[in-house]
This record gives sequence, structure tokens and C-alpha cells, in this order.
Amino acid sequence: MPAYNLLINGKQHTADVAADTPLLWVLRDHLGLLGTKYGCGVAQCGACTVHLNGAAVKSCVLPVSAIKTSAVTTIEGLSELGDHPVQAAWDEVDVPQCGYCQAGQIMTAAALLKKNAHPADKEIAAAMNGNICRCGAYHRIHEAIKLAGTKI
Repeated sequence: MPAYNLLINGKQHTADVAADTPLLWVLRDHLGLLGTKYGCGVAQCGACTVHLNGAAVKSCVLPVSAIKTSAVTTIEGLSELGDHPVQAAWDEVDVPQCGYCQAGQIMTAAALLKKNAHPADKEIAAAMNGNICRCGAYHRIHEAIKLAGTKI
């Protein structure tokens, strides 16, 4: 098996895994970064969302061999103290119910706001379309994204 040198949350990591191993399992099983969740395994629910060079990607279908020299950011690396504007807005609006989808939702929202700090409602809906919340907290998620945009 090849060894992959990965830049994750600003730190170098090595993973000895098969080339087709999804990034999700490298993060969780080999590096102990458990914030990124497994939801569906087919990139439909968004629970596994991380940033790859700042863009939101579904890590459950992204093979580790595709990472190459790209920078990966997980929920653990979004902010050192958990005080990223999206995380702060999430708390202020009291978004989570069960919280399972939360990391993926936050990572998707943070990538959106990095590109556009003041997205229109339709832009938020389009960006968040690939993230499922089984509790149905969509209204609060949308509200938190709008609030976070005012703090970026």
C-alpha cells in the first residue's frame, strides 16, 4: 500500500491506505478526526463534508489518492476555538437538535460564505441543497447562515 502525505487542518499526516480509500475513513479511522460523520456513503446527505482547498466536498466518495497536495480542512480545523462565525451563529440561533448533520452543514455554509459573505436566500438554498437534516432544522440553518454572513 502506498503512503499518502496529507495536509489536514494545517498539519502534515501520513496514511498507509489503499488508493481508493475514501478520505472520510482516513480521517476517522486512521487519523482519529471524528467530527466528520458518515451518513450515506454516496455523497447525498452531506454529513461527511470537508473543505478541499476551501471548497466543500463530500469525503465519503473522495478517494485519498485524489487529494495529492490539496489542503483538507475538517470541522476540527475550521477554527481553533470553535468560534468561526458560522459556529458562533449556529450557537446563537440554537440550530442543532440531534446534531449529527451539524459538522457537514457548518462546513458547507462556511465554504459558501467564504465565496459570498452575503448570499441571497436562493444562493443559500442552492449551496445547502446537498445537506440533509433529519430533524428538519432547515429554517434555523438558513437563519444562522444569514447571521454568520453579517459577522464575516
